[in-house]
Amino acid sequence: MAKKTVFISFDYDNDAYWKNLLLAWDKHNDFDFGFYDGSLKDAINSTNAAYIKSQIKPKILAAGRLLCIVGETTSKSAWIDWEIQTAKDASKKLIGVKTAKDNTSPSGLLGIFGTKWALSFNFDAIKKAIDES
Repeated sequence: MAKKTVFISFDYDNDAYWKNLLLAWDKHNDFDFGFYDGSLKDAINSTNAAYIKSQIKPKILAAGRLLCIVGETTSKSAWIDWEIQTAKDASKKLIGVKTAKDNTSPSGLLGIFGTKWALSFNFDAIKKAIDES
């Protein structure tokens, strides 16, 4: 079975732990999809937004899905909003994974037909959401 490619959208300053956990799980034989770590070497709040977008967009387009880690501050991130919109414009499948159930979801994930959710951050819930996307 071909691996499902997943771009991870996350708040670099606050949710890197969760991203790293996903990457560790990716090495597990039960996962039959591949994560793409799109982290950049430039700080995300760099003044060079055009450069950052030029580096991230091809990575989103190359993946079949965008998985958004929904942490405490995710809904306030213009970068995550842009990543979600870029994925939507390219008709990519969307997955939202909350690190806590009361975290506010980015508006770009709400009301979108076909968006899959893992309402808790655990292996089985995330695997199911990706498998069903």
